[in-house]
Amino acid sequence: MIRKKSKSIPINLKANEFGEGIAIEKISFKDFGIEEIEEAKKSHREDGHSFFLLETGTVSFEIDFQKYKIKSPTVVYIHPNQVHRILAFENAISSSWSINNENLNPEYLELLEDIIPVKPLVLQKETFSIISEAVSITTKIFEQKNNKLYHFLLKDSCNALVGLVVSQCLEQAKSSDKRSRFEIINKDFNVILERNYTTTKRPTEYAQKLHLSTSYLNECVKNTTGYSVSHHIQQRVILEAKRLLSHSDKTIKEIAAELGYDDYPYFSRLFTKVTGMTALTFRNKNLD
Repeated sequence: MIRKKSKSIPINLKANEFGEGIAIEKISFKDFGIEEIEEAKKSHREDGHSFFLLETGTVSFEIDFQKYKIKSPTVVYIHPNQVHRILAFENAISSSWSINNENLNPEYLELLEDIIPVKPLVLQKETFSIISEAVSITTKIFEQKNNKLYHFLLKDSCNALVGLVVSQCLEQAKSSDKRSRFEIINKDFNVILERNYTTTKRPTEYAQKLHLSTSYLNECVKNTTGYSVSHHIQQRVILEAKRLLSHSDKTIKEIAAELGYDDYPYFSRLFTKVTGMTALTFRNKNLD
């Protein structure tokens, strides 16, 4: 069920719907009624880390303003921060599972934060078979609510399922043990940027948090990504601004304040500079 707090981005309370912080279900889109289709097409966030395994058919997604058309067998990971919706589907059957931070293996959480955003992962036949079997086992455990060890079994089985997907993500990314010093520092910068972008805007402040000189941090980030520290700070702030402009009822001034800008005109100029249009124009083009 998708619930919407006043003026906020709608949140699907899937992970916590049953009080366990974990949920798993199989979905046959052909059985959807009109209300269910309309619900699926509404932009929202999840209350947990969500995974979508497309078993048959095709589905078109939009995740943070990027559109993807996926064919089975494919798995999609969606971080709780990401805003997404389903655009269309055809002959689609999927399994999906969601787990909150409290239940997620901390090592898996760290790995997932390291590789966000993750593009949809097309699975080889053997890998798809293994993940499908794990889904089947986890689904059966999810239904055994009278088991005295229910939560422990559910948590362990869901984490095993997450681990299988994380391993596939890592297959398509650089192995962490082969990273250069620059890449390691860039990763650390991204982690603290995600936690501090609303309150910390200056590259010098991030350098201090990492116990580095500003010039060296900038060198590491630019060498790894091609862009400066300032660029990444601005892009992260503007991404959140886009989410709030498109999917919430907050005023532009309220959004500026939420993102740490008491100087509303400055925020407006920054948004226009980064996106090439005013915040109001962007809202009018993208408002749900």
